[in-house]
Amino acid sequence: MVQAYILIQTEVGRASAVAEVIAQIPGVLTAEDVTGPYDVVVRAEADTVDELGRLVVANVQRVEGITRTLTCPVVHI
Repeated sequence: MVQAYILIQTEVGRASAVAEVIAQIPGVLTAEDVTGPYDVVVRAEADTVDELGRLVVANVQRVEGITRTLTCPVVHI
């Protein structure tokens, strides 16, 4: 299982709506609107890195109101 944090910037005033939509996507564990340089922080999981990439590109990035994403895979060192 691969997990990642997805840091999302949204259009002004869209963070809450974006988080609500993303929270319904299969593979998303949490989606919360936050303050700071990013507007929404998502924790997601998938079976492989490739599936995680597809989750981000095919599902998360298509949500209306998103302007930029940064995917940070979780590592266990």
